[in-house]
Amino acid sequence: MLNKIGRLFTIKTKFEAYLVIYGLGTGAVERGMHYLDRYPGYGGWLLFLVCPIAVFMAGAKILDSIEAEG
Repeated sequence: MLNKIGRLFTIKTKFEAYLVIYGLGTGAVERGMHYLDRYPGYGGWLLFLVCPIAVFMAGAKILDSIEAEG
């Protein structure tokens, strides 16, 4: 039973991977906007830029893992 539930949370296709990356990206930009409000100036902008960079790295890893399986 747990195996069947676990398969629901497995990314199997590139389309699913792109949807996950899109969700991570929108969340990262929202987090970055909060950083800009909280830390005005260069510190806020640096934190804002780091959020999407982390999504780019995670997205590349997700896409690489999909290609490695197929």
